[in-house]
Amino acid sequence: MTNDHEDVRELLAAWAFGALQPGDERTVRPHLAECADCAAEAARLRETVRVLDGPPTAAPAPASLNGSAPARPPETGGVLALALRSRRPAAAPGIAPHAAPYAAAVSGLQALLRELDGEGDGEREGSGRGAWGTPVVHDWDVRDTVAHLLAADEPLALHLGLDSRLPGTAAAPAGAGPDWADAWALRTAEVIAHEQRREPRETVAAWAAQAAALLATPEARDPELASTATTLMGARLPVADHFTVRAFEAWIHTDDIGRALGIPVPPPPDPHLWRLVHLAVRILGTALGPDAPPVLFAVTGGAEEWVLGSEDEPIRAELVLDPVDFCLLVGGRYAPDEVPRGETGDREAAHAVLARAASLAWL
Repeated sequence: MTNDHEDVRELLAAWAFGALQPGDERTVRPHLAECADCAAEAARLRETVRVLDGPPTAAPAPASLNGSAPARPPETGGVLALALRSRRPAAAPGIAPHAAPYAAAVSGLQALLRELDGEGDGEREGSGRGAWGTPVVHDWDVRDTVAHLLAADEPLALHLGLDSRLPGTAAAPAGAGPDWADAWALRTAEVIAHEQRREPRETVAAWAAQAAALLATPEARDPELASTATTLMGARLPVADHFTVRAFEAWIHTDDIGRALGIPVPPPPDPHLWRLVHLAVRILGTALGPDAPPVLFAVTGGAEEWVLGSEDEPIRAELVLDPVDFCLLVGGRYAPDEVPRGETGDREAAHAVLARAASLAWL
C-alpha cells in the first residue's frame, strides 16, 4: 500500500469530480485499488457528485466595472468548490513555484467548464449547451470569456517561442508603445469573433492546449530562465511575473463565470493567492510613484506592511484589505469606494490608493 494515505484522502473530492492533475491521478488510482477505506470514501464522494448537493446557489449580481461591488460567493457551495479546495498548491511535477498558480488556475477553470457540458458525474440545472450563452462580464458570454483568455495568453506564448493558434497577428499587443491597449482591444475582439464561428468545445480545447504548451516551456520550469524581464501587455516584468499575471486573469474570469452561473468558485490556495497579492502590491506601488501621499497598506492574514507613495513624509492614512478583496479590486471587480476595508487617517490619500488600484485592471 502506498504510504501517502492522508495525501490521497485530501485528493478524493477532486478525483470524484474529475479535476485531478495527471500526476495526482497516478497516485490516487493505485491507492484506491489497495485501500478499502479510501475506496469506500471515494465511492461515497462519487455518488455525491452524481446527485450533487441540492439546487445551485442563486447567482449574485454579475461582476461590475461601473461602480457596484460584487457579492462574495459563499464559502460552502457544492462539489465544485470542494474539488477545487482539495487541489494541492503544487499543480504538476516539474512546474516551478512561479508557474504553479497559473497551472492551478487553468485546472480550476477546466473543472468549472465541465459543468457546462455535463462532462462530470452529474448535471447541474441549466447545464449543457445553452449555458455557454450565459452573460458573464462586459458583453461576453461564457464562450467569449474563454476566447478572451485564449487571446490574453497569446503574447506570453509568442514571446516564449510558441506558435500562434489564432488568426491574424498578435505582435502589437505585446509591445510597450502608447497604443498597446487599443491594439489589445482589437486583438481580443478579433479572436472572440473567430471563436464565435466555432463550437464552444473547440474554443476550450484551443485555450487548454495553449495553456498546456505554456506550462511545458522551459521558462515555466526554470526560475532562472524566467527571471528575464520583458514587456507584455504594457507591463515590463520578469517572465515569472507574467506567469503570475496569467494566473491572476484566469482566476478572475473563472470567478466571473462562476458568479454568472451561480456556482461558487473558491479563491486560489493561500501560497498562490499571496503571489498574486505581492505582485499586485509591487505594481500598485510603481503606479503610484514616489510623490503620492504616503499610505501604510496591509493585507489581512499576512505579516507585511507596505508604505505606498512617498517615503519622505509622515504616513497620511492606513488601509487594510482582505487578500481576495484586494485582488478583486485590482482586477476591476470592485469600485474604489465599495471595496470592504479598514481605513484610518486622510480619506483623500486612502482613496487615491484605492482608485489607482482599481485603474490597473484591463481584465
